[in-house]
This record gives sequence, structure tokens and C-alpha cells, in this order.
Amino acid sequence: MSRTVTALYDSRAEAESAKQRLESSFDTDSIKIVDQNSHGDDADRGSWLGSIFGSHEDRHTYDEGIRRGSFLLCAQVDNDEDENRIVSVLEQTGSVDLEQRQSDWRNDGWQPKSSMQGSQSAGMGQSGSQGIASSGGRALEEEHIPIVEEELRVGKRTVSRGGARVRSYVEEVPVEESVNLREEHVSVERRPVDQRLGAADMKDESLFRDRTIEMTETAEEAVVAKEARVKEELVVSKTATEHTEQVHDTVRHTEVDVDEGMAGNDRSSTDRGSGAFGFDKNR
Repeated sequence: MSRTVTALYDSRAEAESAKQRLESSFDTDSIKIVDQNSHGDDADRGSWLGSIFGSHEDRHTYDEGIRRGSFLLCAQVDNDEDENRIVSVLEQTGSVDLEQRQSDWRNDGWQPKSSMQGSQSAGMGQSGSQGIASSGGRALEEEHIPIVEEELRVGKRTVSRGGARVRSYVEEVPVEESVNLREEHVSVERRPVDQRLGAADMKDESLFRDRTIEMTETAEEAVVAKEARVKEELVVSKTATEHTEQVHDTVRHTEVDVDEGMAGNDRSSTDRGSGAFGFDKNR
């Protein structure tokens, strides 16, 4: 329910300063300052105040204050927490003490209109869904019964149901193979020879020429090479299936029994049907 927090100031500078403090600290629907030039003539202004206050007598006090040159600051809020904080701030901004101001005006001969007259002047402009909290008024009672209804909303989430983990690793295994290796060896030996050379052999110059003989030794050694082949493969796969599951639960909702035949309530001083309430900053 929308609520309107109000405070009265003797000067526009004070009202503007309070408005700036609220705008810098709170997220309110709207903040406005009402003076003699707002909402047309006195009748239009009175009708506008009636749409906020209804039959609450603070309406006539604020109307009289504006008529005497004061400035009314109005801030709309949607929750109790912001309402209480805003009232606390306004109490620190030099707002008018309504009870003291009313007392001073009564001493001068001013008489506020009765609650019944205020209710009649408000007419059909009263909305009945708007609350009003005054930083200088009195506290009236208001109670709320929320009508709650639950709705069943079924979602889904992914949970772990197990699975498989496959780890591959490399293992070394010793192996043996046989191979025949060939080696060559060069040997030099002296063999005794006793052979007489004839005259013809002496004429052979090759027997007395320089000669060089080279012979190379060779050997075979083992050469290791490795060849890898894929013998088999392990395949890890996952499949998905879907099924429909029926979810059973309960939901709650508020039922309200209204008994309009109760008697004995005294509603002459306040009109709770208007939704108006306030509280006194001096309490």
C-alpha cells in the first residue's frame, strides 16, 4: 500500500533542504512541496488534502498552515522500513511541531473543522488505499492481513548418479631377443721360408720394390629399433534417456472470513476505512 509521509516547514528553504536530503538517501516514488500556489484555490487544495488525509484532522491543520504561508513536504513510500527512516530524517530538519502549532492557533481563536465535516468535504476523492504518516501528528492504528496463495512450480536440476572412470598409463616390460653378430680380425705373422732364388728370379724387379698392404677389420653390432602398433581400443561413451515423472505436493492459500455484523465499535473520532495514520515525533 502506498504511504505518504508529510512534514510542515515555515520556509521554502527548509522544505527544499529536507527534500534534497530525502532524494539523496531514499528511493521514493515522488517528493513534492505544496504551498499557497499549489492545486489552485483553497477549495482545490482542500480537496487534494482530503484525498490524502481523508477525515483525519491533521488535514485541516496542514491546510491552515499552508494558508498561513507554511510549506508542506509530501513523500510517497511503499514500505514501512523506508517510512520510519524518512520520518526519522524529517524530525532532524526543523519541521513544525503540529501539536504546538495547533495550540498556538487555538489561542488565537482558530478552530479546526470536526472530523465529520472533514469527511464530508473529502467527498468521493478519498481513495481508501493510501496511508499517511505525519512527522508532527498523532498515531492511529492500521492492521494488514496479506492474502497469500502458493503456486506449484516444478523445475529440474542435474545430480550425480555415479559413472565410470578410465585411466590409461604406460608400463615398461623387459624383453630379450637374440642376434648373431659377425666380427673380422686382421692378424700379421711371420712364416719362415727357405727358398733359393735363381738367376731368372733375380731379374724380377718386383721382388725388390716397395709395397704397402692394408686390410680393414669389420664387426657387426646390435641395432635396436621399436615399432608401435595399435592392438585394440577402449571406447567410453554415455547415452541419455528421458522419462516423465509425476510430482505430488501441496500448496497453501489464505482464506478470509469477514464478519460485518459486529457491533460496539466507536468510530466517531477516526475513520479507519480511509487508511490514514500518523505518529507524533514527540512520543
